[in-house]
Amino acid sequence: MSKDQTMLLKCYALASKIRAVEEMIANEYSNGEMRCPVHLSIGQELVSAVVGLNQRKDDTAVSSHRAHAHYLAKGGDLKKMIAEIYGKATGCCKGRGGSMHLIDLKVGFLGSSAIVGNSIPIGVGSGLSHKLNNSDALSFIFFGDGAIEEGSFYESVNFSAVHNLPTVYICENNLYSVYTRLNQRQPLERDIYKMVEGMGIIAVKIETRNAFECLKSTTEIINLARTTKKPVFIEYDTYRWLEHCGPNQDDHLGYRPQSEISKWKEQDPLLSLKEILISNFGVSNAALDVTQQEIANEVLEAFLQAKKDEFPNLDQSMSDVYAQ
Repeated sequence: MSKDQTMLLKCYALASKIRAVEEMIANEYSNGEMRCPVHLSIGQELVSAVVGLNQRKDDTAVSSHRAHAHYLAKGGDLKKMIAEIYGKATGCCKGRGGSMHLIDLKVGFLGSSAIVGNSIPIGVGSGLSHKLNNSDALSFIFFGDGAIEEGSFYESVNFSAVHNLPTVYICENNLYSVYTRLNQRQPLERDIYKMVEGMGIIAVKIETRNAFECLKSTTEIINLARTTKKPVFIEYDTYRWLEHCGPNQDDHLGYRPQSEISKWKEQDPLLSLKEILISNFGVSNAALDVTQQEIANEVLEAFLQAKKDEFPNLDQSMSDVYAQ
């Protein structure tokens, strides 16, 4: 088995796992047992998968409100994440953070935040820590195109550029901030990655429609960041299929053209991965079906366990609380 085939199979498994988890959350949400908002990444899974395959355990990562995929791709515990969304004591934040506040220091996932752009400076601080420790670890910072409009983003990029920090900025540009399209929020003629390049760091734009090229380009730019120990910025063209917040479709609201939605769904990166594996590497449908079934079993087990787990009692709820 070639290196390319091995990496693509891993990418397919990871992206498929993320989608299966998000789809299960969407299916179960209406039961009213998940007592927190959820921001799902269905349609955007490939970004987390290709980045995750290039992360090491000693790397660190921070994320935003749409964090499930980033957490899982960094090696986060699926059972602990689902338990957290259900508010159980076995959750990665002991049931007190919910969907938008995930953390797992054992795998270097430093946390996610509901405040747009809020975690970016935290990621920069982690990058500074790596540099002071003379490590070749990287700090990965995930955010959406809406965070580009926050002052913390510019301050952080500037600091990284001035101090040559080993930070990887990952902008998932899905064209929308809630219901507002990018061209209504930012100048029409401005490319995000080119603007960031003008701030003094290497910046690239990567398409997600061709899974193989996406993985290859991602690997190259992250390897560059690791060898130079300098910041890089990656803008990914991607698209969320569901509503901004919640488990449902919101196509009826009319803020996104139906032709646009259909086009992106037809270019599903998971289908691209599957087609490449079958056509270019001779992987059988049966083998991929086995992978899907194993994922389905793992996801179902995590949900069944989360429903059985206990809620935190009062003493547990007050532990690790530093302000009242």
